[in-house]
Amino acid sequence: MPSQLVCRPERDLPVAVLTISGTLDRITGDALGAAVRRSLSSLPEKLLLDVERLHVSDPLALTTLGAVVCQTAEFPAVPIVVCGADRPTRDALAGSAACAGLELADDCGDALDHALEPARPPVPRIRVRLRPVPEACRQVRNLVSQACAAWHRADVTATATLVATELVANVVRHAHTTMRFTFELRGNRLIMAVRDGSLRMPRTLDPAVTDAGGRGLRLVRDLTDAWGVLPVSDGKVVWTQLTTGAAA
Repeated sequence: MPSQLVCRPERDLPVAVLTISGTLDRITGDALGAAVRRSLSSLPEKLLLDVERLHVSDPLALTTLGAVVCQTAEFPAVPIVVCGADRPTRDALAGSAACAGLELADDCGDALDHALEPARPPVPRIRVRLRPVPEACRQVRNLVSQACAAWHRADVTATATLVATELVANVVRHAHTTMRFTFELRGNRLIMAVRDGSLRMPRTLDPAVTDAGGRGLRLVRDLTDAWGVLPVSDGKVVWTQLTTGAAA
């Protein structure tokens, strides 16, 4: 009988909860990865994975679980908390070098209450949907400039507006879909992400001096501390991270 894995999103923002039940093995590992990426794609403040009803079939499947839940290195600023894991699973995750800093919790309800504590200051954030038209570039420049001023991050305003413009322009030029732009401040890190509905993955080019375009993602790469692409079943998220100085 084929293995079955059910990944059910319980909530999205500000804290996402994904309940996982069934059997994890080499076959169902891809489904788990897709579900986790989809939950991450909305940029929640934290992602809780409830694995209390998950059965890990063999040691190789534990490796698969570790590879999936330790995606914070690829998609920064979204901590993942694994809740309700049995002892072998906890030990395997705790012993993985790739999972350094991963949070483990006994109970997902308690972890959610802790993540939603009113005493925690909200993450400064803007989210906006944009149409794939040239005007979107001007709109996002204005939004990022205003946010940097409000968050007292004038030191990176010019860089942040340029990066945001290139991310949005890439969707306008190539994806041609409605996009969701997210811009937020987490500690001293500015996170930008653009989610579109195209499965076409972006790639950096090496245009000639005389070429009119092709430099957008090279600028993003050169101006930010980190950037990457998170593929999801109905599109992708292109994200960047930029370190700022202390608030003025």
